[in-house]
Amino acid sequence: MTRRPVYFNPAAKSWTTPLTDSPELAYRFHSQLPAYSQTNLVPLKHLAEELGVGAVHLKDETCRLGLPSFKILGASWGTFRAIAQRLDLPLDSSLDSVKQALKNTKISLYAATDGNHGRAVARMASILGVTSQIHVPVSMHSGTIDLIKSEGAHVVVSDGFYDAAVVDARVAAAQDETAIVVQDYASGDYVQIPQWIVDGYLTMMLEIDGQLGTTTPDLVVVPVGVGSFAQAVVTHFKKAGKQTTVLTVEPDTSASLWKSLKRGESSTTSEKTPSIMAGLDCGTPSSISWAILRHGVDASLTVSDFEAHQACSYLTSQGVSAGPCGAAPIAALRRLSPSDREKLGLTKDSVVVVFCTEGPRDYSIPHDVASDDPVELTQTLVRINSANPSMGSIPGPGETAVARYITAWMEHRDIETHWIEPTPGRPSVVGVARGSGGGKSLMLNGHIDTVTLVGYEGDPLNGDIIDGKLYGRGAADMKCGIAAAMVTLANAKQQGLNGDVIFTGVADEEFESIGTQQVLEAGWRADGAIVSEPTNMDILYAHKGFVWFEVDIHGLASHGSRYDLGIDAICKAGYFLVELDKHASNLTAQTGDSVLGPGSIHASIINGGEEVSSYPALTRIQLERRTVNGETPETVTKELKTILDGLVEKVPDFKYTLRTTFNRSSFKAALDHPFSQLVRKYVSITLGEEPVISGAPYWTDSALLADAGIPTLLWGPKGEGLHGKLEYADVESIKQVTETLTAIAVEFCS
Repeated sequence: MTRRPVYFNPAAKSWTTPLTDSPELAYRFHSQLPAYSQTNLVPLKHLAEELGVGAVHLKDETCRLGLPSFKILGASWGTFRAIAQRLDLPLDSSLDSVKQALKNTKISLYAATDGNHGRAVARMASILGVTSQIHVPVSMHSGTIDLIKSEGAHVVVSDGFYDAAVVDARVAAAQDETAIVVQDYASGDYVQIPQWIVDGYLTMMLEIDGQLGTTTPDLVVVPVGVGSFAQAVVTHFKKAGKQTTVLTVEPDTSASLWKSLKRGESSTTSEKTPSIMAGLDCGTPSSISWAILRHGVDASLTVSDFEAHQACSYLTSQGVSAGPCGAAPIAALRRLSPSDREKLGLTKDSVVVVFCTEGPRDYSIPHDVASDDPVELTQTLVRINSANPSMGSIPGPGETAVARYITAWMEHRDIETHWIEPTPGRPSVVGVARGSGGGKSLMLNGHIDTVTLVGYEGDPLNGDIIDGKLYGRGAADMKCGIAAAMVTLANAKQQGLNGDVIFTGVADEEFESIGTQQVLEAGWRADGAIVSEPTNMDILYAHKGFVWFEVDIHGLASHGSRYDLGIDAICKAGYFLVELDKHASNLTAQTGDSVLGPGSIHASIINGGEEVSSYPALTRIQLERRTVNGETPETVTKELKTILDGLVEKVPDFKYTLRTTFNRSSFKAALDHPFSQLVRKYVSITLGEEPVISGAPYWTDSALLADAGIPTLLWGPKGEGLHGKLEYADVESIKQVTETLTAIAVEFCS
């Protein structure tokens, strides 16, 4: 696997922090807070031996001033400075004198948070006897919200992620003349309080200096959210006389600093894939922090949620109970390669300090994103429930969880990702392995939803492999094809191709295919596309379309005893159903399309009547008409209208309403197209013989791609039990499809 590399900034080695205010004032203020004491600097001998360095010390911030995080240092000093400024109090004022002064005025504290900062602001509000309003992102764990509420805060859940919560907090505060916004995120002209918060964190640096004595650490590893804490670390350890190397760590999916450093300018990342490292799950660096970090950070890397989870387990084994943010620096050290450690200047005598910034908290154990094995990847995808919420007696959860996993998997490899979600809760994901230019582009399309789990025999999310078959709902249809396409995308990134390889993991194919439609509406196109549905290794170049109808047969409601008044809509519907059955037989008796055979029609759902004692006024019949090439919604509507109009003439009191509710076109590709010939060539090489080339009776997203002008073919792994009580994909065919798709991409996009 080739993952997102470590970013190195050699110029930071000789950079020195500009002179700043003395941190002694904040240190003295913190010393008077209830329960203040220095936190421990814990030696991690086992990790030092593993890395081949002299010592690793962990600054244990899992309990600071009675809270499970260091954030109270910045929040308390920032709050104090802001209140002192508003009340015109001297900076050496005691905590008691501030509380006394607050009795004569009204102040409310506002903040946005991913967890610990907001709780710290709420704690300061409680200590000072003022109110607090804390805005949190929509993705925040309910347990974290409860902890903030336990400090007496009013919590407001934003409709968006962290950056949206920041905006919401400032908007709310603007409507409250008593408000003070205590935010660790600077932007625009809001810089003073964020800087005071940074100054508050310097208390921790003074403690470390005292704990290490004459030793200056060679490397410090600091987690980064908006960057305020990292700014404090750089400010202290890059001042004259220190020159310690600074390594930052972020979640793969919130790599705003890493991407900003790489581009040379502050940039924003998507927050559509929340991390278990919630405090680091921020989309844009703080402006004042970016101004320092861009010069003073020697190296930057990102880690997966699974690596953070593993680091939590390691720290537990060492007697330190930490949350994922606090464990992230451990994960960062463990992911460094020997060459990375050499570039950082680490030797057998080096002293390393890591900042463990939070105590334990609840989080969902994440899936690993490290594997490039398409079979293992299929197993992981199967274990994530993505049943379509528009289908089944028990609606599924939809595609959000699996889309987030796919995004995290791609971000781990630094693959460009795009989140497409015009319909809330129904996301599709686009990944792009950008070429150097001048080559053709290839789209690998597949749906990430499945049909219902209801009725599956055994555990539908097991992903177990037995006798070369990988079992579970969606194993064949079509998470095996998704896995093959994802690994092909990662392979293409390493090939140095001229053209782009584009992966589109789309929502809702099992119902109305809004996912592929929305991806196309977003402007995504390619010179060729392969949809890796489970075709049993056959190349499918055609399939049927469909039209959905509703037919209302109208009667006249009346009391069941009044035969002279009532018209029975259900009985009238019977005339239509008889004619529909004849029409269905006539259709299937025809030759139809040379590849797909005849069209067909069936009644799917029928509803009518209100109670036993009444004549029914309405019967509604839902129909599906499967279409072949040459048939359109207009032509098949005309067929039904002819039948219904005939009944109006022959059957007394027969009335109807006919509606087309949905349709998708049929599909047929040109086998003589160069793209078709290329796919055929590589599939033949894989199989060792000419592949079966045929059509399919079902519908797929291929039609939408073809309608958009993209040459498209269906080709994918072997599998059985689609939509059935037991479903599996053939393991060997998953590997073969991955290798073949990669070969096709290399030639087509070169």
